[in-house]
Amino acid sequence: MPSSLAQVFTRANQGIRAPSVSVEVHLSQGLPGLNIVGLPEAAVRESKDRVRSALINSGYDFPDGRITVNLAPADLPKEGGRFDLAIALGILVASEQLAAQTLNEREFLGELALSGQLRPVRAALPAALACKSTGRVLVLPGQNTPMATMVSDLTVIGARSLTEVCAWLCERSHIEPAARQPITCSTNYPDLADVHGQEQAKRALLIAAAGSHHLLLFGPPGTGKTMLASRLPGLLPPLSEPEALEVAAIHSLASNDGAAIGQRPFRTPHHSSSSVSLVGGGSIPQPGEVSFAHHGVLFLDEMPEFSRAALEMLREPLENGEVVITRAKGRERFPARFQLVGAMNPCPCGYLGDSQGTCRCSPEQIRRYRHRLSGPLLDRIDLQIEVPAQNIRTLIEPPPPETCQATSATHRQLVINARKRQLKRQGKINCQLSSRELFQACALGKVEKELLARASEQLQISARGLHRVLRVARTIADLANSDRVLRPQLAEALQYRQFDRRTAPS
Repeated sequence: MPSSLAQVFTRANQGIRAPSVSVEVHLSQGLPGLNIVGLPEAAVRESKDRVRSALINSGYDFPDGRITVNLAPADLPKEGGRFDLAIALGILVASEQLAAQTLNEREFLGELALSGQLRPVRAALPAALACKSTGRVLVLPGQNTPMATMVSDLTVIGARSLTEVCAWLCERSHIEPAARQPITCSTNYPDLADVHGQEQAKRALLIAAAGSHHLLLFGPPGTGKTMLASRLPGLLPPLSEPEALEVAAIHSLASNDGAAIGQRPFRTPHHSSSSVSLVGGGSIPQPGEVSFAHHGVLFLDEMPEFSRAALEMLREPLENGEVVITRAKGRERFPARFQLVGAMNPCPCGYLGDSQGTCRCSPEQIRRYRHRLSGPLLDRIDLQIEVPAQNIRTLIEPPPPETCQATSATHRQLVINARKRQLKRQGKINCQLSSRELFQACALGKVEKELLARASEQLQISARGLHRVLRVARTIADLANSDRVLRPQLAEALQYRQFDRRTAPS
């Protein structure tokens, strides 16, 4: 039997990237066997049994010679069953059961069942984005087409089985390219009008949305901290198409479910979550909650109950908007530009300051509880708002008409207008301003500078905290359509740093 060589193009999955992989299949004389080389993981090595059964059950002959499959480049780790379809087609071409030219300018992705049916794979969207840059046609399982067709100017062929793919390649049947699915950005979130009272917290929520500022809510149990946090995504502008693609690409690493496409993420990890689950990691680097919250909100309820190590690992992504994970098997960079919203009680029991005096925590217990949030982490949280207990009589009365009119939709329009001012003035939103850009954007007068200096001394605000105050003040000015940051806006921004971890009742 003469030797024969075939080459098929496919895509690996490495973080949110999809590097090209060339599947080279060599069929030669020798003892029958199938050997896969090129740094394959266990699931890839097992594909030889899946491919053999799929070929036979699809009506094709499995060659009796020696088959060597090389996944190039050899130094790139390969994992999962995504290479099954490409390997099977390579074997068919090498054994001359399929013409080699049928594979030209096409990429193949898919896991094979023993029957020859195609099963969906993870991370189809990054593969589609990478395939678009090559100008090739992407062939993949039909269940993956809704995700892949989000990419414009890409021809996507969805198939159900190996037999269907081969018939299409040989032009014995026709498969219509999948129609592109336009991205519809949804704003279907809980409404802010559902929250009665807590006007200062609502105002802080509006400011946080307008400037993409981080927020800490502290107060007794049952005062509405979780309700307020869940309304923040509804105040944010709808995702742009590039942002929606970024969000969908990250979520496609964990699931093929496209139900949440077009919505800003709202992630609520439990306080028992580890550092790896929050930030990402693993022997093969995978994204964590901060990346799944990209362009959305990360809500940490009972924030002091999270481990100190997990909270401290949030500091870098809060500053840089990305996470870099280095492991022995690779180094990956994941986007993590999210808004952090934390919620906590004022003391371990939660009832410090309660009018009925039900708190029984000692000053030392309160001090230790508050010290679970470090100073450097608190400095990175722009708005720190108390959410006090409300009068029950106020809650059982119908809300006033002006409160009912303060819906998420009306606040969202204010946020959109404020962000337009920011983009027109400086090309970025306020939370991303550097120190130099910040002082230029604020244009402080003598009175404002004097107020800021005195407040910094009295409140012992650090340099980073001072910049956070200025960013918040600039956002308040944008909401007021003011070109300069004036004294009232600066004073309001200073009022939003209410949490003091250094003191406890004596």
